[in-house]
Amino acid sequence: MDAARRRFGFWLTSVGILVFSAAVASPSPVYPLYQAAWHLSPVAMTAMFAIYVAGLLGGLLTAGSLSDFAGRRAVVLPAIVICFVALILLGSAGGLGAVLVARVVQGIAMSLVVGSLGASLLDFAPPSNPRLAATFNGALWPLGLAVGALFGGVMVDDAPSPTHLVFYVLAAVVVLLFVVMWFLPVSTVRRPGALASLRPSVSLSPRVRGVFFAVLGCLLAAWALGGLYLGMGATIVRSIFGFHAAVDGALAMAAVCGIGAITGIATQGHDARRVMMVGAATLIVGPVLTIVSVHTHESWLFYVSSVISGVGFGAGFQGGLRLVIAEADENGRAGVLSAVYVACYTAFSVPALVAGLLTPRLGLSEVVTGYSILIVLMAAIAVVLQLCRRTVREAELVADADEQEQQRIGA
Repeated sequence: MDAARRRFGFWLTSVGILVFSAAVASPSPVYPLYQAAWHLSPVAMTAMFAIYVAGLLGGLLTAGSLSDFAGRRAVVLPAIVICFVALILLGSAGGLGAVLVARVVQGIAMSLVVGSLGASLLDFAPPSNPRLAATFNGALWPLGLAVGALFGGVMVDDAPSPTHLVFYVLAAVVVLLFVVMWFLPVSTVRRPGALASLRPSVSLSPRVRGVFFAVLGCLLAAWALGGLYLGMGATIVRSIFGFHAAVDGALAMAAVCGIGAITGIATQGHDARRVMMVGAATLIVGPVLTIVSVHTHESWLFYVSSVISGVGFGAGFQGGLRLVIAEADENGRAGVLSAVYVACYTAFSVPALVAGLLTPRLGLSEVVTGYSILIVLMAAIAVVLQLCRRTVREAELVADADEQEQQRIGA
């Protein structure tokens, strides 16, 4: 493939990731409006956020590696159509049931592109800077979440028909995306096995598996943090700190996701393991400050903790993802990325759903405290595992050096 087509494919894929990710986050600032209009309980609020993952996980477990066989464009184009349908359903929703259906459809669309667009970035990676594709895989999804949250917040505060127009505008953007994606260069050769790949499975080779489980705690902590903010951020800002403008909640979401994306890009030239360790440490500090802010009702500290947590989100996810991608072979990229996102999006949704169930009984402040402690524990486990792996690697290096020395002496 010539350099111009490779460059076009890389940047077109990047735009596609941003659009899909923004579409996922755009409903979050709208949820409080639904709550007021339809008198929804905290359980219903978090269900609107978390049920999206039901469609996502179902798609990832079945069609997550489909583009490795059918080709990237053959999977991305139907996903865009499904995303368009989901946005139209959200824009015309008149009750909780319609929103829940739309979110499941949105999850199905996302499940098709998480692996295919992520793998497409790797396919089109610049030969002079192959690390850039792994960096963008870790940074563009959070960046899109930040853009979607901010866009939704601004539209809710300043646009007419805030529960409708935000989705119709995004639907128009998705139509444009479909048109340009039609020209996505072919980056993989179709190969047999597409139907067999639809059997529910998680694709991790033995080579990838060890690294994956070693970084899993950090990946889970990062995305559980994202779930806290996108699932409950608007409610926290309104109920605990008394800010009622939608953009105030969106700013907290954008602080985590946007700073996370910037951190991921800024650390691309650094060792992935060190980046992940910094992320894990920051994922401990940030949530601890969140706990303090919630119990002292200091809104400035909450936003500071959001920024610090955002650094942890970006560095923790970016470093862990780069370590996993480095072990993935060319023909299994979509499957590996899908497996990563099965874990990440489970952490993104399940704790938020449990939090919604517990909030009426325990209270919002207590639930946020428990949620933050869970994030701290997962990040701490990741730190311990990496320290253990480092000790094992050092012991192996010493053993290899002793063996070589013995062979030299024997010779």
